Amino acid sequence: MEQLEVLERKTETKLYCFHCGDECRDEIIHIDEKIFCCNGCKTVYEILNNSNLCNYYSIDQSPGITRKHYIKRNYDFLNDNDLKLKLIDFSNGQRTQLTLDIPQMHCSSCIWILENLYKLNHGIISSKVNFLQKKIFISYQEEKTSLKNIVELLDSIGYEPQLNLDDRKEEKNKNEYRSLYYKIGIAGFCFGNIMLLSFPEYLSIDVAGHEELKRIFAYLNIILSLPVFFYSANIYFISAWKGLKKKFINIDVPLALGIAVLFIRSIVEIVFMNGAGYLDSLSGLVFFLLIGKLFQNKTYETLNFERNYKSYFPIAVTIQKNKIETTIPVEKLQIGNRLIIRNNELIPADSILIKGNANIDYGFVTGESIPVNKVNGEVVYAGGKQIGSAIEVETIKDVSQSYLTQLWNNKAFRKDQEHEQESRIISFANTVSKYFTIIILALAVIAALIWHNNSTLAFNAFTAVLIVACPCALALSTPFALGNTLRIFGKNKFYLKNTFIIEKLAAVNSIVFDKTGTITENNSSSVEFIGEKLNDDEKTFIKSAVRNSTHPLSTAIFDSIDSKVIKIIDVYDELPGKGIYAVINGNEIKLGSKFFINENQEEDANDFSTKVFLSVNRKVKGYFNIANKYRGGLRETVSELERNYELALLSGDNEGEKEKLRNFFGTDNELHFRQSPQNKLDFILQLQENGKKVLMIGDGLNDAGALKQSDVGISVSDNTNNFSPACDGIMDSKSFYRLKDFIKFSNSSMKIIFSSFVLSLIYNLIGLGFAFTGMLSPLIAAILMPLSSITAVVFTTVTTNVLAKRRGLI
Repeated sequence: MEQLEVLERKTETKLYCFHCGDECRDEIIHIDEKIFCCNGCKTVYEILNNSNLCNYYSIDQSPGITRKHYIKRNYDFLNDNDLKLKLIDFSNGQRTQLTLDIPQMHCSSCIWILENLYKLNHGIISSKVNFLQKKIFISYQEEKTSLKNIVELLDSIGYEPQLNLDDRKEEKNKNEYRSLYYKIGIAGFCFGNIMLLSFPEYLSIDVAGHEELKRIFAYLNIILSLPVFFYSANIYFISAWKGLKKKFINIDVPLALGIAVLFIRSIVEIVFMNGAGYLDSLSGLVFFLLIGKLFQNKTYETLNFERNYKSYFPIAVTIQKNKIETTIPVEKLQIGNRLIIRNNELIPADSILIKGNANIDYGFVTGESIPVNKVNGEVVYAGGKQIGSAIEVETIKDVSQSYLTQLWNNKAFRKDQEHEQESRIISFANTVSKYFTIIILALAVIAALIWHNNSTLAFNAFTAVLIVACPCALALSTPFALGNTLRIFGKNKFYLKNTFIIEKLAAVNSIVFDKTGTITENNSSSVEFIGEKLNDDEKTFIKSAVRNSTHPLSTAIFDSIDSKVIKIIDVYDELPGKGIYAVINGNEIKLGSKFFINENQEEDANDFSTKVFLSVNRKVKGYFNIANKYRGGLRETVSELERNYELALLSGDNEGEKEKLRNFFGTDNELHFRQSPQNKLDFILQLQENGKKVLMIGDGLNDAGALKQSDVGISVSDNTNNFSPACDGIMDSKSFYRLKDFIKFSNSSMKIIFSSFVLSLIYNLIGLGFAFTGMLSPLIAAILMPLSSITAVVFTTVTTNVLAKRRGLI
């Protein structure tokens, strides 16, 4: 008899797979006490166990993906070099980077195991996950592993990558919201029918003679509420349970508790107390909560800034068409275009080297500035920077804005203070969320105790408090305000790296300007050569040399020379803040400062003109006298900014235009000349040591160090491809006169967010007040919650747009 009882208990106990959580038929497949549904799940466990990665199972319960229907795939096709070239993002022969779609990614355990792939394959350097996009970014060593091995590894542990060769059209998956739509549809259908069956209760119709009909309606309501409770509302229970398992009370805990209390109380009242219950409130609550979730998801989708990555890289590229050089916006670049890449310019798309001596610095991609020599016919990858003379390349892939901006946000180029500082908004939100849910639970219990003499009021107060205090409006208003600000900036050709920069821009109290190329116009300078008359060959040599430089003075000299012949450069070197050295057909060309041309001569302290000296074959020929033209709106911009900010100007040139600049900057602002790149960096550092929050405006050439050191570094772009990863934003030169508006609008955005905080707080306090008095039913609370989110988004959008319109930004 005892043996029979044990057998019955064993039969009744369900067995679940330790890896994926599916039900097991028996205990045949097991390791120690761990039971698996199939050999596939057992194999994955063994792989993880052998690499000491079983923490995967401690983060979430049964997080794996079932392997019952697993079929071993043949990935030999990934050894094909042409196919591999289409799939990878970057390779220098030693280190390769690629991006893979992992649609199976679904929980924190998935993130953990995918970011620890290096423990399973020692050839993998790093792997980073973008959970929202279901993507993984992998960097690996070619000599230790291969693309095929990595894909096989991912497939073996249940994360088969989706290999898509046509990434040019990233259409949104139409099924993404299918489950949520089903939940909303079922909840809405059940809500409507429960309300219909509850009309006698609403209208106080006397059903004394029809008690059986009343009971039938009540039980029909229970049946209709079951799919609402067990299907439509399960996302709140799952989220709450996952949080509690990690000993964290998330925002879904009070919602799940409120739904559970409504359901249990209604069942008890209908079955044991012959009452009507609150199933209409329950179904309505879940319906409106899901509507709010859909709205929130759609809102965050509009804030997925990667859809606008073309706006984030406003740089133009120089193309050669019919032997004529011209510039086009980078987003209009097409496969087969012939590009001219000058010294320190980035390669915007994967290309084939056609002409020139390529010396590619992939520091932007790898974080290691070790130039790689390339020969004609070899592939050069997007993100590489040419060091040396100009090269010609032909694009073989469309420009990947998401890839370039991913590089821009790479941790290798974050500023030091970004590792130490945290956004004030994020810090505040984290502090609030840490205590918010516990306080709400406590308030709900207090409300129920206050009305303990009236069970209906106590029940309503308890449930309404849990629902009405949800800070959904707060969660939506902050990203929406910042996102709308980025959108408005982008329309005005001012592009920031991320939303954190808006907050930092609003906090600056000191602004430092570079001169050449920043406050001066690159294409409007007056150039005159003074010295020995130059022959045609010498003019050709000079034009060929300066063609390789993106410095504004080089551009001015290039445009001033009529020669159409361009010679191939044998040797090229550009020293920031000093000048250019080139060897062309055996002729040595030097252009730059007087000291750079002839080390025996010092700069004349009384010489106040902008001069670029020239020597040919070590013989000084003379100098180019360059008169700068200042950007339109400079005087008004400086006049407006100096009222609220400390201003300073740093220039590598001599003091030739000091008096002119005093007319713009006045006598109270600092002007510093003959500043080397290191001098500029040191000046920024000194301001910061004195407690200043510094905004640096430069051109990204000789001031890359200062841009990186500053709290906010903005690079002014003039239809050139000179982009510094050290900057926090890029400003089109045509928008320079709007600088004061951008800074003020950043301040306005932060005020809007603060106002949204206050309004959300007032809303919660009013809601809590009504809930405490029992005047707010759970159903009304559920309706108010998504309405508050909509109100918050409308408030932030309308307010930011109105303020932007006042400043002429829209």
